[in-house]
Amino acid sequence: MEHIVVFTGAGISAESGLKTFRGADGLWEGYRVEEVATPEAWERNPELVQHFYNIRRKAVREAQPNAAHQALAKLEEKYRVTVVTQNIDDLHERAGSSTVLHLHGLITRSQSSVNPALTYPITGNEIHMGECCELGSQLRPHVVWFGEAVPAMGEAIGVCRQADVFIVVGTSLQVYPAAGLLDEVPDRAVKYFVDPQASLLSRQPGVICVDDKAATAVPQLVERLMA
Repeated sequence: MEHIVVFTGAGISAESGLKTFRGADGLWEGYRVEEVATPEAWERNPELVQHFYNIRRKAVREAQPNAAHQALAKLEEKYRVTVVTQNIDDLHERAGSSTVLHLHGLITRSQSSVNPALTYPITGNEIHMGECCELGSQLRPHVVWFGEAVPAMGEAIGVCRQADVFIVVGTSLQVYPAAGLLDEVPDRAVKYFVDPQASLLSRQPGVICVDDKAATAVPQLVERLMA
């Protein structure tokens, strides 16, 4: 069975109403990234960071998977499919994708402040100050912040090296280390890049560019792959 690897970014979630990480003004929901998405921010003002992600979590719970998420799940009827995502939401899982690797964590889980390997499901939308892991440290969002290692990167590289078909959706391929995953895909693999600016952003020869939004282009591409 052919292995399709799908690499997704903020663009696919934006079509479900979730704000992209950096807006045109350089802010995320009115906050500077340095205030809410770094280990230093957590040390400086954990209450602010916790509040920020509690609001984001509520937005994720209220968002619904869109046509692109649903189409990618449908690929499993015919192919072995692995979704590698930069997104911290659970929209792929809720759409029905069974194998999803989150590079930057999952906002619906919490993690220990002292051991990132200890993670827990969150009931409701909030992590409260004073809630602790089994080691007694404050729980924080299970999200990889700027300046932190990406623990799942090694696994993602291994997955990409096994791809027969590689589909990039909703990411500019500008942010490393994740952007380097395309370089790990075998030359023999068929590569697609779905983004409104795919032709402008693509740097690698042999990539089939689809210059359109995910919710429009992905269902059409999936239809062709299923035919």
